[in-house]
Amino acid sequence: MSVRQPAEWDAHSAVWSAWPSHADLWLEDLEPARAEVTALFKAIADVDAGSGRPRGEALKILASGDEAVASARQALAGTGAEIIPAAFGDIWLRDTAPIFVTGGTTLEAACFRFNGWGGKYVLVGDDGVAPFVAKRAGVKAHINDWVLEGGSIDVDGLGTALTTRQCLLNPNRNANLTQAEIEANLKHSLGIEKLIWLGDGLLNDHTDGHIDNIARFIAPGVVVCMEPTGADDPNHDALKAIIADLKAATDVNGRKLDVHTIPSAGRLDDEEGEPVPASFMNFYIGNTTVVVPVYGTKTDEAAVKAIGKLFRGRTTVGLPANHILTGGGSFHCITQQQPLV
Repeated sequence: MSVRQPAEWDAHSAVWSAWPSHADLWLEDLEPARAEVTALFKAIADVDAGSGRPRGEALKILASGDEAVASARQALAGTGAEIIPAAFGDIWLRDTAPIFVTGGTTLEAACFRFNGWGGKYVLVGDDGVAPFVAKRAGVKAHINDWVLEGGSIDVDGLGTALTTRQCLLNPNRNANLTQAEIEANLKHSLGIEKLIWLGDGLLNDHTDGHIDNIARFIAPGVVVCMEPTGADDPNHDALKAIIADLKAATDVNGRKLDVHTIPSAGRLDDEEGEPVPASFMNFYIGNTTVVVPVYGTKTDEAAVKAIGKLFRGRTTVGLPANHILTGGGSFHCITQQQPLV
């Protein structure tokens, strides 16, 4: 039976994520990161003030250790969140959780090998998250014996996907697979029939160019990406190349893509003066809200407003994500939607 990965804007029954749990990883950013994910989760749940019922989707939040479980329960009281004790390395469930797919009228979980983004961050427990979530969700798990991270692909739900050569063809993932073999695997596992290959991702992105930091489908045949901001934008050339490649691309049905652009965050440095991969593209599309990470830059407001115009049926909000970013990602990186079937 063939399967397909639904688009993120299709209806969800739940979102899976995780609570920042390990003080030795987050250090002084632990509590600020918890505050940021709390705001994200509340926006996704979208609790009605009158009835007290979530209008968005159910929250399934993994937490590791008694202190983290208690902290999450206290912070998310009133959201209907299910706090699930679990062993994991860190919160990046876009990459460690399964990718949910539909097969006819059934929901299934495509589980892939996870190697810490090419061996950079191998943490105890991360390689067990996918089968754990699949079992907890009560769906059949399909084990795929090759490396794939959810953030490395973005789909339109109809058979077309975006990705980057920097990530999917990186020898630190699947050195034994050719491009053609990777494309065949994606068709078998996720129902992807047309793969649009972009080049490089953001500078200093330890994921080696995840697509969810640079370009996203927002509807079939419609994508959004970023224009460089400022003369010192560290990703100027890469962003210009992405725009050009997308405008030249066609989807599985042979139609040219409708390409929208928003401003990038520009140059944002860490404490050592190195550019960080801050991206407005790392938004999460919930049932009722689109949550955009913002970083205190001069383009925050313009980017959120531009994304909001692309999602007329949802409320678009911008929420701070600077402390989550110290861990290596943002809102999309820590979420994995469970489609409604």
